[in-house]
Amino acid sequence: MLAFGKKPLSDLTEREVLALAIANEEEDSRIYQEFADVAAEGFPASAEMFRAMAEEEREHRARLFELFRSRFGENLPPIRREDVRGFMSRRPVWLTRNLSPEAMREEAALMEIQAANFYDKAASQALDTRVRELFLHLAEVERGHRKKADALEGEHLTPEHLADEAATRHRQFVLTYVQPGLAGLIDGSVSTLAPLFAAAFATQSNWETFLVGLAASVGAGISMGITEAMSDDGIISGRGPPVVRGIVCGLMTCLGGLGHTLPYLVPSSWPNGFWIATTLAGIIVAIELVAISWIRTKYMDTPFLRSVFQVVVGGVLVLLAGIVIGGS
Repeated sequence: MLAFGKKPLSDLTEREVLALAIANEEEDSRIYQEFADVAAEGFPASAEMFRAMAEEEREHRARLFELFRSRFGENLPPIRREDVRGFMSRRPVWLTRNLSPEAMREEAALMEIQAANFYDKAASQALDTRVRELFLHLAEVERGHRKKADALEGEHLTPEHLADEAATRHRQFVLTYVQPGLAGLIDGSVSTLAPLFAAAFATQSNWETFLVGLAASVGAGISMGITEAMSDDGIISGRGPPVVRGIVCGLMTCLGGLGHTLPYLVPSSWPNGFWIATTLAGIIVAIELVAISWIRTKYMDTPFLRSVFQVVVGGVLVLLAGIVIGGS
């Protein structure tokens, strides 16, 4: 989905940028404090690290608000990171109860990358020297969190918890390839069902059905690829190059649609050719939906049975819509 209604950071006034920084620091401090509370019982070293990070974020907020008050007064404009293009939404705090300490550290590392990138970008457009210097300082502090966390982990945590480099690579792989690819696969596998099966039952012609499915798959691939590339430049979110994400999303969308389109290359002249193609297409749809569920389970921490239920229900509804419309 395109980020309609969202402003790019470059369009914000200095007052708005400062207010956004204050809101970011306040929200991040609450998230780190929640991480600390969750980890306190079994992982005291991680809890101490998160408590220190939460306190530091609160100090950052105080410094930013002091600077804001001196320049613009007491009233903060109501701007949030959700209002600005390029920011990724934070995981709802109540979901952190289900995260392992490793997952919390990965989440914190991603938050630090985004914060540092934001301050770098904000500093480049700040006109006031004090504001620019503070933003640059905060960018370095955010990057320094990673070094502090590494030192603490090396001192207190077991070797199994020290695969930070591998975790970072994995996190970047998920952000750049898995998430866009999964979004494309879901869209291609589900959204093309209705036009494909509507054409199949309306025409009873395998070749015409194949052409409809091919057009729907290629069109959806182009649309989703452009949407993904335009939705986030990756500068603040750290999700990687938009062109790469767009290509991955577009290709997976096209692949998802072509999977159940290709069976309609079976000639209609074959005995029961239409039903052979339709049966094969149905089997491939089932395989696609299970594959989507497995990917969501492996990379998105979604319980497999819940994922299967959600994906299958959506896919079946779209499939039935196509059959009913095509057969009417």
